[in-house]
Amino acid sequence: MKVLFASSEAYPFAMSGGLADVAGALPKALRKRFVGCRVIMPLYSSISEEMRKKMTFLCNITVPVSWRRQYCGVFEAHVDGVIYYLIDNQYYFKRDGLYGHFDDAERFAFFSRAVLEVIAHIDFVPDIIHCNDWQTALIPLYLNLFYKSNPLYKDIKTVFTIHNIQYQGKYGHNLTGDVLGIPAECESLLDYDNCINLMKGAIQCCDKITTVSPTYSKEILDPYFSHGLDGILKQFTYKLTGIVNGIDTQVYNPETDPLIYKNYSVDEIDAKAYNKKMLQKELGLPEKADTPIIGIVTRLVKHKGIDLVKHVFEELLQKDVQFAILGSGEWEFEAFFNSMADKYPNKVGLTLGFKPQLAHRIYAGADIFLMPSQSEPCGLAQMVALRYGTIPIVRETGGLNDTIKDSGDGKGNGFTFKSYNAHDMQNTVWRALDGYSDKKGWAILRKRAMECDNSWSASANAYIRLYKELKNQ
Repeated sequence: MKVLFASSEAYPFAMSGGLADVAGALPKALRKRFVGCRVIMPLYSSISEEMRKKMTFLCNITVPVSWRRQYCGVFEAHVDGVIYYLIDNQYYFKRDGLYGHFDDAERFAFFSRAVLEVIAHIDFVPDIIHCNDWQTALIPLYLNLFYKSNPLYKDIKTVFTIHNIQYQGKYGHNLTGDVLGIPAECESLLDYDNCINLMKGAIQCCDKITTVSPTYSKEILDPYFSHGLDGILKQFTYKLTGIVNGIDTQVYNPETDPLIYKNYSVDEIDAKAYNKKMLQKELGLPEKADTPIIGIVTRLVKHKGIDLVKHVFEELLQKDVQFAILGSGEWEFEAFFNSMADKYPNKVGLTLGFKPQLAHRIYAGADIFLMPSQSEPCGLAQMVALRYGTIPIVRETGGLNDTIKDSGDGKGNGFTFKSYNAHDMQNTVWRALDGYSDKKGWAILRKRAMECDNSWSASANAYIRLYKELKNQ
């Protein structure tokens, strides 16, 4: 079984979010199960010199982009047992940032055609091309339109994973022929809701659709979550399945993590208290061992539930509690938390931006992790928090619902609430703080959390079953 994992980003080369974590971890897990999985991604200018030293030049070809042909360099790198192919074109990829450019449709149309074109020039003809989000959504469509008549490609199947349905690749009809190179008679494959929708094209043309959690696969059939795509998804529910993401348990391992203050394990937990003390010191908070720290590591935007936090934040601060907040996002929320940090310097430790080292230290040093998302396709932070013995508070949505169960029954691994309501969240925080005050019970809960298996093992096996189903094995 050979799988080519097509992604617009992948750790450790380039990342802007959870997709990079998946593209860096799932192929490793698949290879451990004797699936020949390789990754293909763009060669961005932001890739570090350290990673560039791992690359070797394979070849260069030209790639059709509608009526023109563009240069494509192909580089290969070997990292952690996985082979990566990096697609070079400086016009498209030598820019600041991965996304958000005026010609993103053309950039990723080029990349999608390049993924298919290079198969004829490397020693790897995949059984499955696993595509991810709108940036690779054209691959199933291009494969069906332009390549299936070629014996080299005729047996290749495609899987399309929706990591976040909010971002669909919507453009005007004027791009169809001149930029995307889609014949006029095939425009209906992309046409949806009076525009061109690349994700819609992938949903229609791929062989299987996956989402990054079982709950999310059901939620996106509801207009509240689907951002307009529920209509087309309901036509193709026979293709749809949900497989929860895992986390890279080598990167997120309190026993070996070089970014935290002191390593610890589920059986030798005492050093977690030291991590808490040092986190308080780094954030300028009073070093109080018995005061619970609530960690928040997120984008400061509404759909992450930050409006709920804002609504009751000062009420939460009336308790004996401290907050360790790391993130950036909408000005409204950045300004609010800045004002709270100024007003309550002994209770609010705020860092705007994203610092990976501090994120790890919050996971290790906090007691509770707050993640009240309005929607969350999967979420990795809650699983990382469990790994470090930091108890999550989450809303029951998407992957949060699949990975965190309320501990009220004596069996769960966190605290949950259902309604998207600030006071429901607040009441759940109160329950968590009450639980924290019971030191014996909290130690049991923390141990249960750390023993949760959120590795890629189960998820990789689910993907393998899906791949075999496609290949009738």
